[in-house]
Amino acid sequence: ISTAQYNIGVKYNNGEGVPQNYTKALEWFRKAAEQGLSAAQVRIGYLYEMGKGVPQNYTKALEWYRKAAEQGNAGAQNDIGVMYDKADGVTENDPEAEIWYRKAAEQGHLTAQRNLGFLFSNENQGVIKNLVEAYAWLSIAATQGDEDSKKRLPYIKESMKNHEINSGQKLASEYWEKYVVPFQ
Repeated sequence: ISTAQYNIGVKYNNGEGVPQNYTKALEWFRKAAEQGLSAAQVRIGYLYEMGKGVPQNYTKALEWYRKAAEQGNAGAQNDIGVMYDKADGVTENDPEAEIWYRKAAEQGHLTAQRNLGFLFSNENQGVIKNLVEAYAWLSIAATQGDEDSKKRLPYIKESMKNHEINSGQKLASEYWEKYVVPFQ
């Protein structure tokens, strides 16, 4: 039943066969979410984050994302990482962003892999810049077709010594086998 309720919510959310109506979408997503469907919980979080059909409310968005993330939903884990990374409704907390990005990235979530690479490629508060890690994560994201990662890699490579590049390539190969291959 929860999947059917979720699908009705998607129809209203996207205006597929019915007029687009975020309020109705939220009603249907909530029915599915209350039964534990993580995809519906993510959708509710997104509606609150963006203020679609409800007043924008980052606290409620984070609450719904967490419900899904605690069930292992990689998209929700990445979304939480973004909120902490970009200070969207929460205090910026790069170590917290790293934790959530890593949880999602290790489940094969491409955007989280890129986000983790970007996080390691910059000076951040509480996350040590690590170009070898950045290179590895961005390499696997780029290999999967992520354009932002493809653009960022040459700049990172310019700042690395040969032995660091070699270490990054080795780590990327390990990450590929652990965090991409099993999810293909």
